[in-house]
Parts: sequence; C-alpha cells; structure tokens
Amino acid sequence: MTSARMMPPANPGRRTVLVTGASGLIGAAAAHDLSATHRVRALNRRASPPFETVQADIADLDAIRPAFEGVHTVVHLSALLIEATEAELTRVNLVGTQNVFAAAAAAGVRRIIFASSGSVMGGYHGDEPFKSLLQWRDQRIPEVARRVRAGADDYGRPWRLISERDPVRPTVFYAYTKVAGEALGRLYHETKGISVICIRFGAVNAQDRPRSASAAAVFMSRRDAAQVIRKSVEAPDSVGFETFYALSDNAARFRDLERARDAVGYRPQDGIMEWPIAGEARGG
Repeated sequence: MTSARMMPPANPGRRTVLVTGASGLIGAAAAHDLSATHRVRALNRRASPPFETVQADIADLDAIRPAFEGVHTVVHLSALLIEATEAELTRVNLVGTQNVFAAAAAAGVRRIIFASSGSVMGGYHGDEPFKSLLQWRDQRIPEVARRVRAGADDYGRPWRLISERDPVRPTVFYAYTKVAGEALGRLYHETKGISVICIRFGAVNAQDRPRSASAAAVFMSRRDAAQVIRKSVEAPDSVGFETFYALSDNAARFRDLERARDAVGYRPQDGIMEWPIAGEARGG
C-alpha cells in the first residue's frame, strides 16, 4: 500500500469525504463535484489526481484502514461489473464491501453511501409494462415526454413504477452482490448507528448517452449521478437508513424517483425523451 500524506483540511467546516473507486465513471464525476465544497480523499488501486489518494485493494482490510482516518462520509463506488466472474465479484463486491464497512465503523465514520444498482430488480424486466418500456414500444411514452419537456414535476407515470417497496429480483450474481451490500448497510445502521444510504443507480456510460433502447429507459447522466451523491453526502444527520432509485428522468422510466426526492432532495437534470435519439443510430 502507498498513500499520500494525510493533510488537515484548510477549512475545518468542510467534511472529509472518502470516495472509493474515484477513478471510475461515477467516481470521477462525484469526486470533482464534491471537491467544490468538501475535502475529498480517494481510495483506489491507482492514484487519482488531483485528490489525496490512498492506494490499496479494498479486499485487504488492513491495507485500507488508513484511508478512513478523520473521514466523515464514505462514498463506496468501487466494484466489479457484471462481466466479472463469480470469484472476482465475491472478492471485490462482497469481501471488499464488507471491509469498507468494517474499516468505516472502526474509524468512527458517520455516514456510508453505498452504490447499489437497479439491476437488483432485473427479474421484473420480462414483465409488462416494463418489457415494452425497455423496448420503447409503449404508446404512452410520447405524451409523457411532452409533459416532462413542459416541466411537469410530479415524477409520475401512467404505468406502474417499480419502487423500493417491491421485492428484489436479482437475475445475475453481480446484482446479488448489490442486494448483499444493501443488507450489510442495514446491519451496520442497526448495530453501529451509522447513517447508510443505498443508491440504486441507473445506467451510466462513458459516452454519457445510451446506445440501446433498454439503456435509454434506465439511463443516468454523469451529472445526475454526481448530484444524487452530493445530495446524499449533505443530507441531514437525521437520515438513518435509506434505499432508493436514482436515474435520469427518461420518458420510458419505470423506476420510482419519489423516495430519492423526499429523502435527499434529488431532482434529475437530464433525461432521454425519445428512442432512437434524433440524429443518432438506433441500438438494439
């Protein structure tokens, strides 16, 4: 393990926020956004300039402990994706996440923000109306797009929305690791009193534009991802344990955003209103 020397914050009023996975798509956007108002430290296997970085593998508990010194809030984004093997996912997403929670609790961290995923509900995607919405074949989508463009702010839809109250239905091992992370967050809140916010992110990609119909329905822009993280970091101390969906306000959206709005004040700035997007090639 290598680490940058721990320096005291220039402004004592700022929170020190540790971002794991700060070199990733969401992590980089969140770290830069947070750095405007907070002191950001990164926990990565490689350096994440311009941020103070502790370089360590989250699967090594002893190696990561120094990163948590003096930290108020942890934003845990480090994870392997769906393409990884079950053994790799177990090591990073399960053991690594357990280590992050353990190190945070030992260091007296006040809040942990856990990056979950909308994929925990993947079993619903073959059901109607969600199947048609993922294909952009629901005839009600254009009217929804018109309302959103006109500034409608009720976040409602004329179809059933999947909410946090619906049972999880993971269909791949990656999604299972996210369900497990949420349960671990509940455990640490109940037994350690740590504020834990689990965010079920939409689909974020390097192009910041969806490349398929299904991705367009669950799309999340990088600035919306950064916003919900910042809102979660700055949420009142009274927020105990929360789980909610966060994605852009796409016309074909079928995940409920009301809890994200009510719990932390998240209001998406972006959204995909049509598929295919005018002037872009159609995806599958």
